[in-house]
Amino acid sequence: MSRQMVRPGGRSARVQASVHTAVRELEAEVGRDALTVPLVAQRAGVTPSTIYRRWGDLAELLSDVAVERLRPDTAPADHGALASDLAAWAEQFLDEMASPGGRAYIRDALLGDPDGTNAGQCSAYAADQVDLILARAAERGDDIPEVEIPEVETVIDRVVAPLMYRILFRPAGLDAAYARGLVAGLLGQGDR
Repeated sequence: MSRQMVRPGGRSARVQASVHTAVRELEAEVGRDALTVPLVAQRAGVTPSTIYRRWGDLAELLSDVAVERLRPDTAPADHGALASDLAAWAEQFLDEMASPGGRAYIRDALLGDPDGTNAGQCSAYAADQVDLILARAAERGDDIPEVEIPEVETVIDRVVAPLMYRILFRPAGLDAAYARGLVAGLLGQGDR
């Protein structure tokens, strides 16, 4: 058995956890604009070279932290029907992503992501949540008049993408009714 194997919970995981914690604590204490790699390293108990070697620069570190912070903590709530499940999830998604903290995490996730890996991971989080909602609806045999249960990519295109666009570029007037309207339109239910 090779000793080169990555061990869950090994030194690499401890370093990541301590650096992520240091970033979150320092953001709260001194603000994001005051963060530097040496400051984060000192708080985390590692050398700056450890951070540079693993993350490259501060922007990539902040991107990594943001992706972790954007990971959903729980499965989407089950309200018993596809329309209510999707509407509740879309409202929660909007609340979290449109908050000042959510927008800052989105910005950080994208700014320190030269190859699109982190953006893809954030997209996968949303797709996984939508997939769970759609799978539950299929298992329940939800009957949606005039439309089939949509595919994950259709929900991403017609609900998540417009929400993200509005969050990032046109946040004025963005509210839960907008999120519910996107879901109703997707499911052929008009403006409910």
